[in-house]
Amino acid sequence: MKKLIYPMLAAVLLLSSAFMSTSTQEWKIASNYSIKFISKDPSGIFKVFKGTIKYDEKDLVGSKFDLSIDVSSISTGNGMMNKKAQIEEWFNSEKFPQITFVSTKIEKTEKGVSIYGDLKIKGTSKPTKINATVTGSGDKMSFEGSFNVKRSDFKVGHKSETVPDIMKIEFEVPVTKK
Repeated sequence: MKKLIYPMLAAVLLLSSAFMSTSTQEWKIASNYSIKFISKDPSGIFKVFKGTIKYDEKDLVGSKFDLSIDVSSISTGNGMMNKKAQIEEWFNSEKFPQITFVSTKIEKTEKGVSIYGDLKIKGTSKPTKINATVTGSGDKMSFEGSFNVKRSDFKVGHKSETVPDIMKIEFEVPVTKK
């Protein structure tokens, strides 16, 4: 009986260690981040961006992005436009104060990573792929890239000849090790 128990115990330990993931590094978002939205009109930035980034290029399965933007921090350079963005027809910041993105899968690319996840705006969640170039090493890194958001998919605003339905989002997110 003892002859069977030891080999079985060794096999269980070996199998369990194969499924254990390594600990991913937690990163702090630096204050000099940039989240821009660009179109013919309007364009601007979001001033309040926060979240948790756990990232290890050797453990993408264990890596995770859980990010949020405060809708009330929108800045277009026009105070009236900033206030209008808060109303029910547009972002409805009273009911939906955050835009969130939570990753579901991360894949390595030639220049960085593809981050797949759920983008939630105004109560509507859509699967989204964000490509990011990853630069830096050691204690400092940066994720940079751009992607498009279709306003009508999230019921933000109305059809308009002035405000395009497709908004380009550009980001630069420098991070430091915690």
